[in-house]
Parts: sequence; C-alpha cells; structure tokens
Amino acid sequence: MNNKMLTFSGRSNIALSKDICDYINIPLGNSEISNFSDGEIFVHIKENVRGKDVFAIQSTSYPGNSNLMELLIMIDALKRSSAKRITAVLPYYGYARQDRKVEPRVPITAKLVADLITAAGANRILTMDLHAGQIQGFFNIPVDHLFATPILIEYIKKQNLKDMVIVSPDPGGVERARAFAKRLHASLAIIDKRRDAPGESRVMNIIGEVKDKDILIVDDMIDTAGTLTEATNALINKGAYNVYACCTHPVLSGPALERISSSQLKEVIVTNTIPLNGKENICKKIKVLSVAQLLGEAIIRIHNETSVSSLFI
Repeated sequence: MNNKMLTFSGRSNIALSKDICDYINIPLGNSEISNFSDGEIFVHIKENVRGKDVFAIQSTSYPGNSNLMELLIMIDALKRSSAKRITAVLPYYGYARQDRKVEPRVPITAKLVADLITAAGANRILTMDLHAGQIQGFFNIPVDHLFATPILIEYIKKQNLKDMVIVSPDPGGVERARAFAKRLHASLAIIDKRRDAPGESRVMNIIGEVKDKDILIVDDMIDTAGTLTEATNALINKGAYNVYACCTHPVLSGPALERISSSQLKEVIVTNTIPLNGKENICKKIKVLSVAQLLGEAIIRIHNETSVSSLFI
C-alpha cells in the first residue's frame, strides 16, 4: 500500500483498528488522545497528513457521547492538518435507533449525528449494518454501507443446523431475516411484539412454523437482550428444538449477559464492531467473529477508487 493512505483510531475499538491495519498491511497512524482533568478530550495527530487519504476509525459505542465527541475532534484535527480526504469509519453508528419521530417533541438524533460528523469535516462515511437503511440519506456526503451478513452466514453454515428457520424478532427486521433465509435456503418466521416502554418488549405471536426446527434469530444489535430472551422463550414454548441468535453489534448493556447466560439460547453469534472487553469470557454462549477483513477490504477499495459494491451483500 502506498504512503498516500493513513489510518488513525479513536479509543473505542483499538483492537479492531489494529486488525484492520494488519489486513491492509500498514501501521496504525501515530496519534495521542487524552483527557484534561475536567474530562475534555485532547487529540494530537503526530505525523504528517497533508495531502493524504485518511481513514478515522471509531465506533460510537459506550460511552457513546464521549466516543462521538472524540471522533468529531479527531476529524477536525485531521482537517486542520490539511488531509486531502477524510473517511470516517464507524463500525458501529450510535444513536441510530433514533431515526424518526415516533411521538411528538422528540429528536431525530441519527440525523443530528450525521450533521455533526459532516460539519466536523468528514468527506465520506464507511459504516456497517445501520439500524435503519434510510440513515444513509441523512448524510450529504457519500456513504458506504457494509453488512456483516457474509461473515455470519459463513460461520452458521459450518454449524450444520437441520430444518433451520430464520426468525425476525420484529416486523422491522424482516428484510434482514429474509436475506439470511434466502442464502441459507431456510424458512422464515416473524415475531409480532409490542413494546410497552423503551427497552422493554412483550412477545405477542409467532408467524410461521417453528415446531421441531432449529431456530436462528437475526437482528442488527442486541442491547439488554430482553427482546431476544423473550423471543427464545416464545419459540421454545411453540416447540422449537434449538435456538441460536446472531447480530452485528453486541451492545450488551445492563442485564444482557445475565439474561443470555440464564436463557435457553444455545449460542449468540456477534461481531467485534463493539469491543466486548472480556464479556465473551463471562458469558460462554457468546461467539465473536471479526469484521476487520471486510472493513479493511472496503478501505483499500475506497482508497484505490475501485468498486465497493460487491461488498454490499
């Protein structure tokens, strides 16, 4: 790789950033990120970026506000250092669940975050498995939206599940579940649920045949795992055989690990868009797959101005 490309990482997911650089075969850019005593963030880019094609890697996962601000400051530092092009690489795009007004007098924070990243100086966005595809339209700059589907499906195929049914945990995830079902030559089922309050849900009905089947619940993220464990119980009660789950973004907040550990789930397959920091060792049911190669390949193609469309599957 030529010396016109540089990658820098925020502090949210340094391990993934290093793996991406290993795939690209370049060193991670030299920078210093620290906090003042009052919590304000300081970023110092310690090498020349003038005229370079720069990729700033940062998941805006927990602590979301701090990591988002860190990304914005990093982009501003690169812009003021005369980088030729700045691509913000967000393996996980936070605030994506607030993508529309669901009741009066609430924000559309996913759009606000898009505006902030653009205003900071990003020329392009590379992200993965947005909670809602329309978030791409919140940006007035190019967005490359990747999917972890190929990585997850490759692993699932090796499990040799029999009579598999792909289950969407809610009607909004049907398109994602259908894509899995098509590529795995599996049946499709949908869970009809009603959310009583933010972070809480109640399973109402299962649409589709799940009796005596191996089940794979497919979602883009797992937060508190309330929906996931309730769905698992409902599927088992309907006669499902084994229940597995997969998602791209393991937010795993609050009681998520305890719920998964005590549930009837066989395995939860996730990726490293969000660092687990040892959570996978606490909960043995969690299997982590790497998206470093996929993101690294996209970065190479963006830098070389070649097609990235074959990765959008």
